[in-house]
Amino acid sequence: MNGYDVVVVGGGAAGLSAAQVLARARRRVAVVDAGEPRNAPAEGVHGYLARDGMPPRELLAVGLAEVGSYGGELISDAVVGIDPDFRIRLASGGSLQARRVLVATGLTDELPDIPGLRERWGRDVLHCPYCHGYEVRDQPLGALGGGPDSFGHALLLRQWSPDLTYFPHTSTLTADERERLTARGLRVVDGTVTRVVVDGDRLAGVEVDGRTLVERAALFVRPRFVPRSDLLTGLGCAANEDGWVIVDPAGRTSVPGVWAAGNAVDPRAQVITAASAGSVAAIAINTDLVDDDILNPPQ
Repeated sequence: MNGYDVVVVGGGAAGLSAAQVLARARRRVAVVDAGEPRNAPAEGVHGYLARDGMPPRELLAVGLAEVGSYGGELISDAVVGIDPDFRIRLASGGSLQARRVLVATGLTDELPDIPGLRERWGRDVLHCPYCHGYEVRDQPLGALGGGPDSFGHALLLRQWSPDLTYFPHTSTLTADERERLTARGLRVVDGTVTRVVVDGDRLAGVEVDGRTLVERAALFVRPRFVPRSDLLTGLGCAANEDGWVIVDPAGRTSVPGVWAAGNAVDPRAQVITAASAGSVAAIAINTDLVDDDILNPPQ
């Protein structure tokens, strides 16, 4: 069992940013990561100043190298549990001991059960217009309804292309909603989306009611976001009515010594936002450790 000032669970932008700050503060820090980043299918990271277009895994590799250069440790493993005394239990059977814990495990995108959709996810079936809209600008685009806030999502997407079709899919539009879509310049194709059609290795279109093909170059989908927060709730961290763990502006949870950052607690966080949250949490954690060092001087 190894003793660390901080164990960071999750090696994405939030976790690595936190680990870098903590390592530069001369804390003994370990990052535990299973190597399955949420944005791995994407061609590049966008909206990240000075890193725009960088492939996600390349960004993480640079981050890992930076953390390592300051003495931070990377442990390729999965965390299966965190005990109240901050013993971190690993899938491999080992464990780590920490004074403080930062959980940055992200979220899971739950997609509609439409044949072909998952296979194109992050390529030409997309979610965030701010992340990917510019790359498909002025092309024939589609927006899928039936999901959370999919109507507002469609209205927003019109900013990137004049050729945008909205597929209500399983949702029912009101007269007012149809009027707003028309005023925004969207075409509406009613019916149930039965599959996405691929030609070669590119999206060709969207099939409606098993017979009508609407040609589209990309399809935007609003998934259901599910936080990977089992470790946090297992420690007793308070969550809101939607199941998201509650944190203060510095990422502090309701359990003393436990912080969280990134998509695990903020479904809207982009890569740059998650990195910022990790940095803010790290500074708060180090301050908390300073207070603890005063009360309990290291031997």
